[in-house]
Amino acid sequence: MTIGDAAKIRLLAAILGAGEISRARLSELTGLSASRVTKVVAPLLESGVIEEVGLAHADGPGRPQQMLAVRRNRSAVVGIKLARTRVTGVLTDMDSQVLARTDRKLTSIGPDAAIRAMGKVCDELRAHPAAARIPAVCVGVGLGGHVDSQLGVCVHSGILGWEDVAIADRLGAETGLPVVVNNDVNALAVAEHWFGKGRGVRSFAVVTMGLGVGCGLVLNDSLHTGASGLAGEFGHIPLYPDGPVCTCGNRGCLEAVGSFPAIQRMVRDEGIACRSIAQAVRLARHDDTNAGTVARQAFAIAGTALGRGLAALCNLLNLEKIILSGEGVGAHDLFAPSLEAAWRAHSFSTAADDCELIFDVVDQDMWARGAACLAIQNVVSSRVILSPRQRTATGG
Repeated sequence: MTIGDAAKIRLLAAILGAGEISRARLSELTGLSASRVTKVVAPLLESGVIEEVGLAHADGPGRPQQMLAVRRNRSAVVGIKLARTRVTGVLTDMDSQVLARTDRKLTSIGPDAAIRAMGKVCDELRAHPAAARIPAVCVGVGLGGHVDSQLGVCVHSGILGWEDVAIADRLGAETGLPVVVNNDVNALAVAEHWFGKGRGVRSFAVVTMGLGVGCGLVLNDSLHTGASGLAGEFGHIPLYPDGPVCTCGNRGCLEAVGSFPAIQRMVRDEGIACRSIAQAVRLARHDDTNAGTVARQAFAIAGTALGRGLAALCNLLNLEKIILSGEGVGAHDLFAPSLEAAWRAHSFSTAADDCELIFDVVDQDMWARGAACLAIQNVVSSRVILSPRQRTATGG
């Protein structure tokens, strides 16, 4: 992504957050100079991503100001969240508002079956009446693992068992649309920044806890993915040198202690049957026998590990906010006390006091909307993206 692309996306996020906004206010919110805002806004107007929506009078003396807004009905995008057992898809407008949704169970997690399923989800959404009015121009995909977003390749996914899968090329061939791919927590971080708990926050992290432990970073209003998409592999911070073996092959990673599978393992290691995380939660909340004590201790140990990890994030990045999300947030009452204690104990100086910690329960549609935001970013970064209908009209 070029500096110009980053500025476009930064301005778009501010416009989305405000609904309608003047160029002067954009300059105040983003820290970009007035001349820079004018320069970046021009191609967004030319391509039809945003539009001028009338004049507004400023408070006090001064000329009325021209207001800008996202042109919602210009084009649509498809967002897809790929999980181990299900594909969830949404069709959204350029304001990330959901126009249609669908999901499909996966009979196999192999790349061939998953890409076919994603293609069918795209077909269903593009056949929706809303898509007839606003044709889809791009697809965004979010999945767990190391994703090279520049190449559109899943380099490695322990959750899916994938290595070097060219998702963008293969799904693009299925759909005939440009496809952008990123780690699913990165996609969720963009969604939180645009219309969720991260709106108006310049630097924050989304940390997810469930089958694994992930992290998406927004730094200075931009998604930070690192040199090859590996930034935010929070679950593989080495915390305990003699700890349990992680899925990555190393010992003592945060994920090996602070995830759902780790909690189940700790309960089973004490000789207690635990077939699911739901059973572990029931034991911890409702069982007064030794089994319940063991389950509560397992959640407390996981919370301590997560808290230490969050302290490392705060000490390194001095974040304004951490949003804890993912499947595990519904059980945060079981691990939040030990998490917060460890987070504050291991944070340096005012790092924890500077940072707001919140828990945010999100559904699969929110993850898919995050993937749609990736597609919207791609549209904004491109100089001009015409819908199929527009290309036909212009002879393109």
